[in-house]
Amino acid sequence: MTTKLTFRTDSCKGCGLCVAACPKHLLIVAKDKINKKGHHPVEMTDQSQCIACAFCATMCPDCIITVEKD
Repeated sequence: MTTKLTFRTDSCKGCGLCVAACPKHLLIVAKDKINKKGHHPVEMTDQSQCIACAFCATMCPDCIITVEKD
């Protein structure tokens, strides 16, 4: 099974709730990027290790995360 997480980074507030929810610790708030709203968006560190639990998407208050499983 392959998984794919996509982020609508332009809408991300960088609140970190998804980062805290990830049981594999695969998400980080990008310190070197700023979106059009002036926030540091979240990014995936290692897509191949994602188990597609969707905890991150469930915790996101702005629904910017999409989890797809093949």
